[in-house]
Amino acid sequence: MNVIHGTWEPAPATRWEDGFLSGNGRHGALVFGDPNDERVVVTHHTLVRPNGAEHARPPQLAAELPALQDRLLAGELDAAEGFTDGRDLQWVQPFHPGFQVRLRGASGAGQDYRRSVDFTTGVVETRHDGRHSRVFVSRADDVIVQHVTASELDVRLDHDLPGAPKDLAVGHGAVLTPDGALLTLRVRYPRSDRVCTGATLVRVTGGTLTLTPPGLRITGGDSVLLLTRVSRQVGEPDATELTRALRELPSDYAELLERHTALHRPAYHRVTLDLAADPAERALPGSELLTRTDSPALLERLFAAGRYHLLSSSGLNPPRLTGLWTGDWDTAWSGAFTNDANVNLQTASAASAALPEVTEALASLVHRQLDDWRANARAVFGVRGVMAPAHTDGESGLTYHFSREYPLHLWTAGADWLLKPLVDHDETYGERDPRTARALAELALFYEDFLTRTDAEGHLVVVPSYSPENRPANASWGAINAAMDLSAARHALLTAAAYHPDRAEAWRALADRLPPHRTNAEGALAEWAWPGLDDSYDHRHLSHLYGVWPLDEITPYDTPDLAKAAHRALELRGSENDSAHGHLHHALVAARLRDGERVAHALGQVLGGDFFHDSLMSAHYPNRDVYNADAAHTLPAVLIEMLVQSTPDRLVLLPAVPAACPQGELRGIRTRFGAELDLTWSPTEATAVLRPTRSHRVELRTSSGAEPLDLVAGEDHVIRLEAW
Repeated sequence: MNVIHGTWEPAPATRWEDGFLSGNGRHGALVFGDPNDERVVVTHHTLVRPNGAEHARPPQLAAELPALQDRLLAGELDAAEGFTDGRDLQWVQPFHPGFQVRLRGASGAGQDYRRSVDFTTGVVETRHDGRHSRVFVSRADDVIVQHVTASELDVRLDHDLPGAPKDLAVGHGAVLTPDGALLTLRVRYPRSDRVCTGATLVRVTGGTLTLTPPGLRITGGDSVLLLTRVSRQVGEPDATELTRALRELPSDYAELLERHTALHRPAYHRVTLDLAADPAERALPGSELLTRTDSPALLERLFAAGRYHLLSSSGLNPPRLTGLWTGDWDTAWSGAFTNDANVNLQTASAASAALPEVTEALASLVHRQLDDWRANARAVFGVRGVMAPAHTDGESGLTYHFSREYPLHLWTAGADWLLKPLVDHDETYGERDPRTARALAELALFYEDFLTRTDAEGHLVVVPSYSPENRPANASWGAINAAMDLSAARHALLTAAAYHPDRAEAWRALADRLPPHRTNAEGALAEWAWPGLDDSYDHRHLSHLYGVWPLDEITPYDTPDLAKAAHRALELRGSENDSAHGHLHHALVAARLRDGERVAHALGQVLGGDFFHDSLMSAHYPNRDVYNADAAHTLPAVLIEMLVQSTPDRLVLLPAVPAACPQGELRGIRTRFGAELDLTWSPTEATAVLRPTRSHRVELRTSSGAEPLDLVAGEDHVIRLEAW
């Protein structure tokens, strides 16, 4: 295992949070346990527990909208608190683990113990006392593969994980087969017609196999191959289809691994980061490296781990709040897809870090839910088009999760926020996805119908308007002209116009009628552009700086005055509860504003705050509190943005490099003007090699200023900088 492209530990993971991870974007495997009781927690993106949300619908409020708008515009700043149908807060169906495959061996001393995960293959490996275990989740065959060499082994499927409801209806099955055995587990959720079914096919080489219901015992064996799948369905639990599919898979571990790595390895290797770290530090186990918070070796490994975990959790869906993994049924915030910050932060590096698999996973979620987005727009605002929910469990895209303090049903920027990465992908690869084009057209229709009110100067007004998840200091949460809503509406209309030239004139004209951003008395970009709404600075979200990142609306080059105001807003922003996503969102905005010191400080808050488990998966709060993928998946985007930024017409090199990264190599980055880029830098010089796929003139920005670059498809272009 390459010391950059993997991690290892000399001791078992006694906490599931420290367990090493593997995944294929559908199934996940979390490997932990003591040497003689290895546990593989089986997860799947579709495993969500019915809690009533499966029947929830958006509130029918459209008839009340005109009156609400009148009251807000008349200065009744708490009017939106009554814009509800009176329901209690309904959480989305919570994500949960399926079960654990438990492998108990003969008692041993755990001598020469070592566990590791190889990011290039996705194989989690454990060795001790002559026993060898390997686990990976196949991207080719959609199956969890375990191969164990041990002479004595007890195997069973165990549903009893922390937080599991006591009234689950559970059934086990165990039968012998010609080459081993089949174990099944059937779980019916309480008061629901939904069921979860798991199956593990056990193939044994050598030795004897005895059923010990609900499991089995292997004695005198040479090796064991276990193939596991889980599914969730409506109706009676039936493992027949799972069993048939497992029996059709190859019975050779090496063949299964080769089929998987043919897909996984090239995707993982597309982008690499080398910070010239000390080889001795690179060789350290992850738990020790995490204590060296200023080490370039730590940034290298977290960059590699972040890309690995992001790729591994993206397939059917993008990553959840917990990625694709959990060892506990009580997942914080339902382990949902939280669309008002977390999903986009976690997937922020998809285009630049050459992970189209991640973008396609996000696109899969979006396009499956467009019918629900249409229903939201009709129900809440009585308009055509689409409106995204702030939370989803992956099944429903309906807006039903809201309350007085979190009026998420008022948030109109969500669809643009979620479609932006799909647009970035199209720009990067030079081809417009017709699905994205259709969704953008529907979003423009939403704004055509919704933007009907004007102010005294004739500007359109976004009313009601919500800035996740903040409120004005002198008003309620549902307000007027949140900066994020203005940026999103403008971007959505202009982008839809670019995709649809036949309707461009009308949509650009609508965008031109939106009001400008406001700079407040403290020189900061105001979170609400409506006069009289005061800012609340101590908050984890930075929704008002959406125009800086991920959009290109506010830049130091095109809008220097707004960029200065945005920077002032960033200076004034507090970190509130020290959420990891808040710190790294701060870093992404700072990088766009060329503030390397602020990027370094935000990174330092995360690296020095004990946010990472030994697995290199992260936590939501300091001191490893609340298992959460935000920091793990967002950190690669921060490291890229501080080194390279691009738009369809601009390349920015080394805009915000922290002093702790004086030299390095970043290879394989994709730009939004269709070129692959390799960058090397040192304290005295830097070199960038561009490999364009299309001919185009772009502007190069460095600390020395601007100059044009004429790129020709198929011809390498070398840029050398003596000062950056």
